[in-house]
Amino acid sequence: MDEGSELVQPQDQGFWATLPDVCLRRIFWWLGDSDRSRAALVCRKWNQAMYSADLWRYRAITFSGRPSRLHASEFESALWYIKKFGRYLECLEIKFLNPYNAVLTKKFQVTMRGLLSCLGRSNNRLKSLSIQHLELDRLVWRSSIRNSLIKSLSFFLKKMGKYLECLSLKGARLTVEQGCQLLNSVSYLRNVSTASDLNIEDFFSHHLTVYSSPQFNKTMTTFCNLAFLTLNYNCVSDELLENLAENTASTLRTMNIKCHVHDPHSQVIWGMSWAKLARQASNLKVNFFFERVMKYERLVRILLQEIPLRSISLKSCYFTDPDWSMRPTLTDLLPTFRHTLQKLSFEFNNNHESLDEELYLLILSCRKLFYFKIWAFLDVRFVERILRSQREGQCALRTLKVRIYTNRYETNEEDRTLREIHRKYRDLIDSGINYFVIAYPMM
Repeated sequence: MDEGSELVQPQDQGFWATLPDVCLRRIFWWLGDSDRSRAALVCRKWNQAMYSADLWRYRAITFSGRPSRLHASEFESALWYIKKFGRYLECLEIKFLNPYNAVLTKKFQVTMRGLLSCLGRSNNRLKSLSIQHLELDRLVWRSSIRNSLIKSLSFFLKKMGKYLECLSLKGARLTVEQGCQLLNSVSYLRNVSTASDLNIEDFFSHHLTVYSSPQFNKTMTTFCNLAFLTLNYNCVSDELLENLAENTASTLRTMNIKCHVHDPHSQVIWGMSWAKLARQASNLKVNFFFERVMKYERLVRILLQEIPLRSISLKSCYFTDPDWSMRPTLTDLLPTFRHTLQKLSFEFNNNHESLDEELYLLILSCRKLFYFKIWAFLDVRFVERILRSQREGQCALRTLKVRIYTNRYETNEEDRTLREIHRKYRDLIDSGINYFVIAYPMM
């Protein structure tokens, strides 16, 4: 401050000095950690706002898996945050992105041990925990590091499991024994978990026949309050469906099931098991996500007509097979669910067969369909046919996303036609359709 300048009196500070606490907390909510820390030094009132519980209830911590000076402080700042504000946490999300070597996995494991230990001592309000994409079956995870991390997480879940409502361990990739150990920790001492949302997609390593494990089926009986369950198809069995019908019939609303080509999916499941679950859990909706499981013979064994199917996603990830045909799936299998299907998502390489007519008839037959997404080889006029049917009231789509593959580098002709279609149906599109259509060269 220059000599001769006068101190700013409270009445000269403008509206900041009299700003209501609720407004001040809202401003702090938009600031990052460093800006919050600097703002807290301004005055006592701002310092008190810094420690408002509302600011620290939700936290997403991302650790970079590659050595970098920029990311060197991530581990230290995560521990600093938990020690200082961990007692306020209600929702915590942790990600460890593509670990580069064993040194970084060891550093992450040590950080997690301290983080979970501190959080377990200071917090009794954590409702949601998400630790995603650890991929513990990769070689960068040495056995001792992996076991130490699982031990720390298991101990934490034993202590905090009674508070948790949502738990996501997506992408952990564990053995059946390790996975069941963690899941059993959630219901430690009480043998029952009150969690309502459980995500164990890719929780077990690929190639494991989890559905044949008595240990897994016994573990799942402890989850008696599930409303949302996300898992892989290699976990599904008649016994699991029976357990869900008996233990979660009054609460279960949504099942998300992923079926990957590398996961075992040849188990036999009786339609009566699905029928019993659908009858007991009358509000249940099932969503299937297939990755590179595209052949009709496989799909028809999985998608039984007793399943209350709400949405289906089929992805071939650019793989093509001249011996494979999508036509019977579109004409014979999916119309079975025309009374319940609400969302359809397709990504496949159909360069060897035209499917415009089959896709169009499928959309018209599914009267509840409101979401349609497709990436495939299509005629540009396919989009116009859908919009015309929408205008005539034959379908009621609210989302239309289309990527039209072409065998040419240039898509000028397709782009020009799409612009004409957009101009022709602009009033319909602007009335409330989430519309995204492009032509895409696939060479």
